[in-house]
Amino acid sequence: MAVLEKIFATARARKMRVVFPELEDPRVAQACDRLHAQGLAEPVGLSDPNDAQLAALVETRGMKEKIATRMLSKPLFRAAAMVAAGEADAMVAGADSPTKKVIEAASIGIGLSDGVTVPSSFFLMLFPDGRELVFADCAVNVAPDAEALASIARASVGSAQALLGDARPALLSFSTGNSGAGSSVDMVKAAAQATGYLGPIQSDAALNTVIAAKKGLGKGDANVLVFPSLDAGNIAYKLCQELAGAQALGPILQGFRRPVCDLSRGATVDDIVNATAVTVTLG
Repeated sequence: MAVLEKIFATARARKMRVVFPELEDPRVAQACDRLHAQGLAEPVGLSDPNDAQLAALVETRGMKEKIATRMLSKPLFRAAAMVAAGEADAMVAGADSPTKKVIEAASIGIGLSDGVTVPSSFFLMLFPDGRELVFADCAVNVAPDAEALASIARASVGSAQALLGDARPALLSFSTGNSGAGSSVDMVKAAAQATGYLGPIQSDAALNTVIAAKKGLGKGDANVLVFPSLDAGNIAYKLCQELAGAQALGPILQGFRRPVCDLSRGATVDDIVNATAVTVTLG
């Protein structure tokens, strides 16, 4: 069974409540109709601000009451508060909001998981030849340091295990092992040492068993590619879409206490349905 079929089956079994703060967008509204009809999720709109949401921000997140009240007047923050208060299980936004705003609302309203130092994102990449990989971080962290890259890698491994059932991470660089030098190589090397994951390694060695054997590092079977910068990750996933016909599901945010999805503002109805199903599977 292909991973997307497995994701849909998991989503149907969980029937999670997902809050959509942008239901006025026709694409989001159509996607919610399909999600409900196909049993993939129970979409909910924004509720009115209430005491439970206020308490979630004040007591759980440590926010002052006046600030929390003001935050609840903003759709993205109210959606995050609904998740924090248990009125929804996950949050899907971004069709009409920039990534920065979605992350800000989720960071303040929901918070990061224990041990996570930075929120990050990944794309689930589905290739025509059947390969299924996680690419991270392609949408959030511009220039992570070693600690942030290690946090991104750990979160990505968790996401891959939930979606693919197995995670074989590789921390990518222009250098394999000690073949190259420079600040970016040192950063990737430090993150690899901190996590125990494979790296630094060039992408061909990470994916090709013959090249991996020649270079003497790894097995060439990575399914989680962790990029050293947003430049590298974003360029890579878009090239895979355009040149290899890959389907990119995401960006899905990771590292939060509850599932959060940041939709592309150009997302289609299909994109929203698929991304929501992936988000639910991570719950």
